[in-house]
Amino acid sequence: MSRIYLDYASSTPVLAEVKQAIAAAMEEFGNPSSIHGAGQRARVALEQAREQVAALIGARPEEIYFTSCGTESNNWAVRGLLTGNKRKGNHLIVSAIEHPSVLLLAKRLEREGADVTILPVLGEGLAEPQMLKSAIKPTTALVSIMHANGEIGTVEPIAELARVAHEAGALFHTDAVASVGHAPVDVKALGVEALSLAANQFYGPAGAAALFVREGVRILPLLDGGGQELGARSGTENLLGVIGMGAAAELAGAQLSDRMARLSRLRDRLKEGVMERIEHLRLNGSWTSRLPHNLHVCVEGVSSESLVLGLDHEGIAAGIGSACNSKAMRPSHVLKALGLSDEQAQGALLLAVGVPTTDEDISRCLEVLPHVVSRLRNVTALTVAR
Repeated sequence: MSRIYLDYASSTPVLAEVKQAIAAAMEEFGNPSSIHGAGQRARVALEQAREQVAALIGARPEEIYFTSCGTESNNWAVRGLLTGNKRKGNHLIVSAIEHPSVLLLAKRLEREGADVTILPVLGEGLAEPQMLKSAIKPTTALVSIMHANGEIGTVEPIAELARVAHEAGALFHTDAVASVGHAPVDVKALGVEALSLAANQFYGPAGAAALFVREGVRILPLLDGGGQELGARSGTENLLGVIGMGAAAELAGAQLSDRMARLSRLRDRLKEGVMERIEHLRLNGSWTSRLPHNLHVCVEGVSSESLVLGLDHEGIAAGIGSACNSKAMRPSHVLKALGLSDEQAQGALLLAVGVPTTDEDISRCLEVLPHVVSRLRNVTALTVAR
């Protein structure tokens, strides 16, 4: 029996076309900062990838800076924009459902003297523009709210939120790691000053990511060194990873509409199936503003880790809570921010479909998941009875 992967919110496989681009680049090596022929050919490849990534999000190539991961991009954006614009003030606003790379940094910055506000969200995980307006102060320098939450799938009204921030003279950063390549993302339409993205979320290699910074916006470097990436992000570029990211970005741009239609159909079939077959199930996140590949549920009477391990035993890989915090084995901060109790959140399960997912995979999951849930509930009942 072949294994089924339904944890595409955590990471995605490298597509064949992307592997081919990386393999071709391995035939010749060179440092893009070198002036000899090999170095200059590496520079051409690097800049081509920059153009490919920029095209995917509607940016200019010179506004794209390559980094190592989404966490680095988020840390650089939040710290670099806040400190780079301290004349405006030291007030930072982040939402309660941000990725830990934003939330934990916000707490660190607060210990370092920044004024930090954690903005609550509504029950479906949406940040409300009027609530943001009420939270803004004359000293607000930066607002950072994610474009989409990779755990519950909710897509935020970033264009409206950014307008509120701009009316107060604040900059706006959005973490779009979960959404780029899965949903339309255009930096002009969103109106943001900075945006984070990562290749491993749209079928490119891990270890390659980027930060968009709008031209003319002041951001201080996170790393000091040789002055690569126009002096903004030092460190020799991960050329093979970046080339793979560029290829994945070009594919994502060309295939986005088809991907969204197909994945939302598979996701909806999965949703309808689990709702029919499993009682006492809670759907999480917005269903009118949602990533097309994401299904997040809470299953009453079982634990998340037992669910994931039970499915894994049957050959199905699924997600538990936050993809970057599964080892914590505690209710995620995202579900807590939605107002769920520890008991309600304990059976959280994330099922995310991807490009390789088939209808047969969905059928197999709908066959296996109810049996796993029933077995675990019976075990729980027996344990309580004792």
